[in-house]
Amino acid sequence: MNIQAPDAEAVRPRGAAPVEEAQEFLDAHPEIVAIDLVLVDANGIGRGKIVRRHELMAIYRNGRHLPGSILGLDVTGEDVEETGLVWSDGDADRRAWPVPGSLVAMPWTSPPRAQVQLTLHELDGSPMMADPRHVLAWQDERLRRQGRRPVLAFELEFYLLDREPCADGTPRPARLPVTGERPETIQVYGVQELDRLEPFIDAVYRAAEAQRLPVETMISEYAPGQYELTLRHRDDALRAADDLAMLKRLLRGLAARHGMIASFMAKPFADRAGSGMHLHASLADETGANLFADREGQVVPLLAHAVAGLLDTMADGMLVFAPHQNSWRRFSAGSYSPIAPNWGTNNRSVAVRLPAGPAPTRHLEQRVAGVDANPYLVGAAILAGIRQGIERALDPGEPVSGNGYATAKTSEIPSSWHAAIGRAAGSAFLRDEALGPVMHDVFLALKRAEYARFARDISPFEYRTYLETV
Repeated sequence: MNIQAPDAEAVRPRGAAPVEEAQEFLDAHPEIVAIDLVLVDANGIGRGKIVRRHELMAIYRNGRHLPGSILGLDVTGEDVEETGLVWSDGDADRRAWPVPGSLVAMPWTSPPRAQVQLTLHELDGSPMMADPRHVLAWQDERLRRQGRRPVLAFELEFYLLDREPCADGTPRPARLPVTGERPETIQVYGVQELDRLEPFIDAVYRAAEAQRLPVETMISEYAPGQYELTLRHRDDALRAADDLAMLKRLLRGLAARHGMIASFMAKPFADRAGSGMHLHASLADETGANLFADREGQVVPLLAHAVAGLLDTMADGMLVFAPHQNSWRRFSAGSYSPIAPNWGTNNRSVAVRLPAGPAPTRHLEQRVAGVDANPYLVGAAILAGIRQGIERALDPGEPVSGNGYATAKTSEIPSSWHAAIGRAAGSAFLRDEALGPVMHDVFLALKRAEYARFARDISPFEYRTYLETV
């Protein structure tokens, strides 16, 4: 009998966090009693374990076995066999390794805990490509090989909701902690609304500083209880996406401890603004110079090609940008959510905007993705679109002037979640250029399973409409 034994020696992958990082953290934080291990799945949901303090060093030295099926779970946390990661794979273990720089304290916990982000690898140390962080790393590396370093920054829109819903079960804005009043009017850019949220905002900024998150401006957005936080740009695409994932976790934790819900649902209210996750992007050369910077007051060809690539691939990427049933409620004219592949300068009615600003800071803003999307996959799809536009020297056409909704050709993108699944399934761009075959197959399997689950569900509205009427 000749049976190969399971791996005995850990194969340390390139880029795993150094062991010294864990020891330095533990020495600096004797108060920490436990650590959250967080692996972000294809839906952007953090999954993992909480380990005791004494277990951390072994994880940094040898990694930690986790089942591959942890990346084959749908949005409800149920196995999806069609991903190929569950029983057909024997629910086999892979090995997770800490992400450098992601070990941070969680100041809102008591007793004090920390968190560290993980990436999943095959037992031979190679990337497990159903892990969305590896997909973004693949896109980042392809651009860097061309001498172009992505510079990214995310914006995060979200709602703060009351933990007690309305009598009919629908959500409602949380009360402002300073006055106890509940926001009822839009008051976009309202400073008074932010002032009355001060205890929560202060906690957010303090926690962000402790976690080294480059959180900047907070804005009262275009609905009662809706807010936006911006993140400073990073010349490291992976860190930029890590920032977004960590900020969502931070906001959820702090909101819960302030008696609120931080909601990243794309459209929690039918008659109010949806929440987006805009991505600002540029490319830098080896010296750090912005390759998108204007020349002689004109948009450079490289930026124009990048914009064209995003427009050309937008329809194929819509399942990444709007991955859930609720995501599709966000798209409507006049909603500050793009509804067609168009672009413009200093114009918020389009899908790809070139914001105003000094020439050396010129960049593009992709405004399509909802806040419910996975930042790693969004980043990967956008970088792949940029690269394709540049490699093919695509022409974006004339920029939109004025109201982009008035001239939008909505037929050029899928009109529903089901249509987006079909478009993604047949997309060579998404499979071969953006996500890679493994993530493409896993992501489609998850979305098909979720679509079938929602299609089976009978909603309360259906009962109210049909039960005694038809």
